[in-house]
Amino acid sequence: MAFLDYQGTRPWAKAMKQAVVTRTMPPWFADPHVGNFSNDRSLPESAIRTIAAWVDAGAPEGSVSSRSNGSAITWTDGWTIGKPDVIFEMPVPVEVPASGTQPYQYVIVPTGFTRDTWVRLAEARAGDRAHTHHIVVSIREPDSPWLRREPVGIPFVSRLASKAGDDGGVGAQGEFLTGYGPGSMPETLAAGQAKLIKAGSDLVFQLHYTANGIAGSDRSRVGLILANEKPRERVLMMAAANVRFVIPPGDPDAIVEARVKLYREATLVSLLPHMHLRGKSFEFRAIYPNGEKETLLSVPRYDFDWQLSYYLDRPKRMPAGTIIEGVAHFDNSPNNPRNPDSSRAVRFGDQNWDEMMIGYFEVAVDPGLTARDVLVRPQ
Repeated sequence: MAFLDYQGTRPWAKAMKQAVVTRTMPPWFADPHVGNFSNDRSLPESAIRTIAAWVDAGAPEGSVSSRSNGSAITWTDGWTIGKPDVIFEMPVPVEVPASGTQPYQYVIVPTGFTRDTWVRLAEARAGDRAHTHHIVVSIREPDSPWLRREPVGIPFVSRLASKAGDDGGVGAQGEFLTGYGPGSMPETLAAGQAKLIKAGSDLVFQLHYTANGIAGSDRSRVGLILANEKPRERVLMMAAANVRFVIPPGDPDAIVEARVKLYREATLVSLLPHMHLRGKSFEFRAIYPNGEKETLLSVPRYDFDWQLSYYLDRPKRMPAGTIIEGVAHFDNSPNNPRNPDSSRAVRFGDQNWDEMMIGYFEVAVDPGLTARDVLVRPQ
């Protein structure tokens, strides 16, 4: 529904009250008692009471004189980040059939960069939004063996699949640049922060399509706004992931954990829990070198329809030796209305009827450091 005028809004009044009172809308799932986040979109209690009272009063229109005299609503046309300095588009389209399961598609796009390039803002845009479930754009550096036997510029299905390693992704895939998915917004880095694309690197598009009864064709793009100078900090995406779990049939509260250790000092920037349809709740914790534990984020009601990142209001210093821990709970019981099949054991897999347990997080580090420097024990 579109809430652009009173006539279009009034029929949805009771649904609006239910959505805000139950905190289904706006979509925000962090426990308010754990951490503070700069992109918190939850409504304050005063706003919830105002909406509920308006509905209880019969959802009156109000007087014409009280209407806003401001300009009409304006919509973002094109890139949310602003006009990109450079745009990379998939050379040929991916054809999406009308039915059937669609395995992840990959497209390798050379950057042609002849020097190291720092990226301040990046945005992925789907060419066919009706079929595109998600896009992940990663950086493949010149010396990386990842997907080296695969064609360039032509869509393909990876023989290696897309399973994240339990080493936080070191050597498994390229460095994450940007993505597109339900509820996600392009990331805005703080002043003095950027992501690095080394000279000679390629961009690897990972694309997940879902059939909807009508065939489609997609040529997705990524736009970059470049930094004018070397940043103060490099931002890296990492993950505490578990790919070896088994969720028993009918289990209403299966617990899956993962840990990753930071061997260099880093500043925690954001957190992104990821599960599929059986995902129930997720917690991020930090275990500091002195043994102290801290809950960084608690999502007591995980919702697969909204892939939200949680940006710390005040980025937190993680001393060398800190362990980032993810604890996920899954509901594989018949009581889960979204459960594809409660009668089978569930393992890690790409499709929505499989499961994933990945605790993505971003850190800011010295610009000379790499993910391997941070995640691999020094010799």
